[in-house]
Amino acid sequence: MKKVYGSAAEALDGLLSDDMLIAAGGFGLCGIPELLLNAIKESGVKDLTFASNNAGVDDFGIGILLQTKQVKKMISSYVGENAEFMRQYLSGELELEFNPQGTLAERMRAAGHGIPGFYTKTGVGTVIAEGKEHKDFPTGPNGEAETYIMEEGIFADLSIVKAWKADETGNLVFRKTARNFNPPAAMCGKTCVVEVEEIVPTGSLDPDSIHLPGIYVHRIIQGEHEKRIEQRTIREA
Repeated sequence: MKKVYGSAAEALDGLLSDDMLIAAGGFGLCGIPELLLNAIKESGVKDLTFASNNAGVDDFGIGILLQTKQVKKMISSYVGENAEFMRQYLSGELELEFNPQGTLAERMRAAGHGIPGFYTKTGVGTVIAEGKEHKDFPTGPNGEAETYIMEEGIFADLSIVKAWKADETGNLVFRKTARNFNPPAAMCGKTCVVEVEEIVPTGSLDPDSIHLPGIYVHRIIQGEHEKRIEQRTIREA
């Protein structure tokens, strides 16, 4: 089955619709699938829900879709670097489902493994736990119990991620911080589209260096990418 496509628009052809749930990779400004996000913007689809650690910044990442009001809900951990994200949330224009970072990553990973839900201590006693099932589990040698909350897996309609390198069958290698959320985001979508810096021949990747097997990947594009610095501090001359 052919997995390599010529452009982001071609790779997304037939996959986009209004009201869909999209899982997007990226951590801060690292590993953002910018080409695919731009193609989604250009497609004009709207009322989207994004599951992503953050929304980039105002003019980069999911931020470009917030500017055009194509996003109705974010399932996220961090909103601090995007002024339009904060403005829309505080004004009631954007629905926001907060998740601790580890919980968000596990919700994606769980769905990728076919697990519909799991229990975690993270968030117990906070607003995160409101409306969720609580259950006590024995955790000590004398039967002491602790309270956990149920979190549900995120089963997305589409995953869009960014990797450093892929072979033609979709085996992926990520670099550094870009590996945080891209692999679990890739796993939880019915269809996964990946943009990469380099596509290499099948069989040329060391099997021990592959971070995500090609079984999760359906379509691949190669393109030029912008590498931004999120916070830059310059010493005075």
